[in-house]
Amino acid sequence: MTAPVFGHGGPWTEEEYLALGDTPERVELFDGSLFVTPAPTPRHQRVARLLANALEPGADAAGLHVHEAVNVRLKPGRMPIPDVVVTGEIDFDEPVVDAASVKLVCEIISPGNAAADRVLKMHYYAEAGIGWYLLVEQDTGALHLHRLEGRHYVEHSVTKPGGTLRLTAPVLAEISPEALLPRR
Repeated sequence: MTAPVFGHGGPWTEEEYLALGDTPERVELFDGSLFVTPAPTPRHQRVARLLANALEPGADAAGLHVHEAVNVRLKPGRMPIPDVVVTGEIDFDEPVVDAASVKLVCEIISPGNAAADRVLKMHYYAEAGIGWYLLVEQDTGALHLHRLEGRHYVEHSVTKPGGTLRLTAPVLAEISPEALLPRR
């Protein structure tokens, strides 16, 4: 018999989740259950940083902020850690960003959790009313931009290598898939 993760049994509360503090794994909370994944690879982290860098000038001009790997409360008990988010005004000292402040959420698709990013998180982000969702394929840099229509996302654009994503909302930005990939 294996011990429960982090020595805890049963559903997790937000307070218990936040009390975990820093862990070597990425730990997210979904309706009382923890979703634990290994720390991201250097490729994943480079893509996240370059994506955040590409969004920063447009966010600054729009009076918005870009953050990497922060807790986002979609609703009580549902707290993912998106790779990159663009927000309005937030309290920079709080450990959690409320979904109502998030304008754009970005996930870099990892081979081990592609279904979570493409299905589970997409559904949860839409249900929370986040206007834009950007999925990045970390192997090719392809960019899949979705916009919220009602309570569901619809594909707004797909940008493959050789193309350029031209964001007009919630920030102005041009992003080339190749610019997100590590130099060979």
